[in-house]
Amino acid sequence: MIVTGKYLSRRTLLRGLGTTIALPFLDAMTPALASTSRVGSKQQPLRLAFLYVPNGIIMKDWTPKTEGAGFEFPRTLKPVESFREHLLVLSGLDHYNGQALGDGPGDHARAGATWLTGVHPKKTQGADIRAGTSVDQIAAREIGKDTVLPSLELGLEDNRMVGGCDSGYSCAYSNTISWSSPTTPVPPENNPRAVFERLFGDGETTDPAARAIQARQDRSILDFVREDAKRLGLDLGASDKQKLTQYLDAVREVERRIQKAEEQSAKAGPIPAMERPSGIPPTFEEHIQLMFDLMTLAFQTDSTRVITLMIGREGGNRTYRSIGVPDAHHGLSHHFNDPSKIERLQKIDQHHVQMLAYFLQKLKETQDGDGSLLDHSFLVYGSSLSDGNRHNHLDLPTLVAGGALGKLRGGRHIRYKQGTPMTNLFLTMLDIAGVREEKIGDSTGRIEHLTDL
Repeated sequence: MIVTGKYLSRRTLLRGLGTTIALPFLDAMTPALASTSRVGSKQQPLRLAFLYVPNGIIMKDWTPKTEGAGFEFPRTLKPVESFREHLLVLSGLDHYNGQALGDGPGDHARAGATWLTGVHPKKTQGADIRAGTSVDQIAAREIGKDTVLPSLELGLEDNRMVGGCDSGYSCAYSNTISWSSPTTPVPPENNPRAVFERLFGDGETTDPAARAIQARQDRSILDFVREDAKRLGLDLGASDKQKLTQYLDAVREVERRIQKAEEQSAKAGPIPAMERPSGIPPTFEEHIQLMFDLMTLAFQTDSTRVITLMIGREGGNRTYRSIGVPDAHHGLSHHFNDPSKIERLQKIDQHHVQMLAYFLQKLKETQDGDGSLLDHSFLVYGSSLSDGNRHNHLDLPTLVAGGALGKLRGGRHIRYKQGTPMTNLFLTMLDIAGVREEKIGDSTGRIEHLTDL
């Protein structure tokens, strides 16, 4: 074997007619004669993801009955039981600033605004909104410097509502969970086509007319980079060729599903844009799985290392007929202890976790250097309300997933002492990501036991 010392740059791109496609991590990106484990651990970045579910959780079916290792998975968490060793269930974390504190009603707006900030939002329906900088944006300022997109904010509902949305609070507080500054909310993107174009489209222009022309092209973007891919393939080993083929197949499949969704939208006839903009799949399940596929590709290509996903907006009234729940979610969350309503809510909670399992499986199956994307990620899944019926902001449902480059030890249920701020988790998360921050919102320090042996 002849060793040349040459290797591909981590930022190698496929190019063709203005289209650029980033590549996943390949063996050819590791310098010759370097230690695989050493180089892999050094070069593989940590990915952070924050997944939010609205309107609270039925906590009796979420919280394990025992603490520590070997706990039995409760009903709602059953769909992710196979990922036990990559999971931590955290109990006892609070968002004190989500409570009224003299401001009266508006718990849903406060829930959305506080989840990643820990700051009590200013009660206003005007332009003078104020919350806090969210943890995802704090992370993006540092670990996003080396990526095309510092962060990616996604949602599953059209969050362009304006005015007042919750008892005197601006809709801005419910529309997003991400804030780049205390006065600047970051709107999430809910259209998979727009997300796809940000990741794989023409990176030289954001002009809407040009984007529309590209969206109408009959050819796949992969057709434009085919020659470059063939040329690159000549220099790759068998393993890398297989990885490249699998990756490009995944890109094409996502693109095909987006095109299919657009065709379905066109056939459906005129639909109010606020309900179903073009390119959005007709069902919740198709929509969220497509977003998860895009998130996986974004992490796989190192296009971004920080992603937020709003599975729903606070106070949202999505229905879930596919699982036999025709009730509006928010309305159902005010169950007044009606057993039949609680049972239907639990089905929604469990369905959301089933969708999370889909994402975790995608990350687990995607090779990333010397491990998988799941091994190299730190995900937080949860809500800023526990009991939606009582608008409780204490003992919040929180699930941590991933390996965080070997820095998390899963398989445990950890209960923290009463009064521990949720923001303490986020400070610890930033530490693990190599981002040093002294305080987030109402944080009082770091939390323990995430890495305990």
